[in-house]
Amino acid sequence: MRVALCQMSSGDDLEANRTQAGELLGRSADGGADIAALPEVWTYMGSARRHREVAQPVPGPTSEWLASVARARSMWVLGGSVLEAGDDGTVFNTSLLFDRNGELVAWYRKIHLFDVNLPGQPPIRESFTYSPGKDVVATQTEFGVAGLSVCYDVRFPELYRALVRRGAEIIFVPSAFTFETGTDHWDVLIRARAIESQAFVLAPAQWGTWGPPEQNRRCFGNSLVVDPWGRVLARAPEGVGVTFADLDLDEVRRVRERLPALRHRRLGSVT
Repeated sequence: MRVALCQMSSGDDLEANRTQAGELLGRSADGGADIAALPEVWTYMGSARRHREVAQPVPGPTSEWLASVARARSMWVLGGSVLEAGDDGTVFNTSLLFDRNGELVAWYRKIHLFDVNLPGQPPIRESFTYSPGKDVVATQTEFGVAGLSVCYDVRFPELYRALVRRGAEIIFVPSAFTFETGTDHWDVLIRARAIESQAFVLAPAQWGTWGPPEQNRRCFGNSLVVDPWGRVLARAPEGVGVTFADLDLDEVRRVRERLPALRHRRLGSVT
């Protein structure tokens, strides 16, 4: 199984973001990817005041475009996350997974919202414009069971335990991790989720600065592919681009047999 992580530097121009995503997905397909993954909020990185304005329903123009790319290139596409227009003016940070035929096979709304005060920049309050999701989402694919999550979710291991209980062998973490937290936490968290889940973790990320210069907002990049033993198989360099990795899904079974920690749990079930 060949995977491609598309590292982007999205801004507030929706058409420019789609053009960038299209180029990267095309490079992914040309490189033989079975599945290509985009980062979090790849459609729009800009003022939260515009979230409701730029959000779209699912299905809608952006999801239909992603489906068309998957279908045209006969490639699975993890649509990172998009701003989904829900009912009654709600907005969700939503991850979409399409199969080779362009069918939407999984749809996950980010559960954990990023409300923080980081030094040197204005507060971040995702809960001001986003509504949280409620459902844990894992789905069968031709490669194995895939579990969906988004960025800040990675700090909540109970979600990943719930994904593994649903059979997840591949877990996606599309992200727009801040540079301030990423320098110390990104590798540790992504590798920890892989080790404890004994699953592959695919984390396509946003990179570079965004927003007004005076706000000093910067994404960490470093898109990662980590195997079930916690080894980094691939890391994106600085900048916009595509990073490939070849996965042996039998490694999930081998690790789980060699170190059967998932069978040794004694603290009850996680829903």
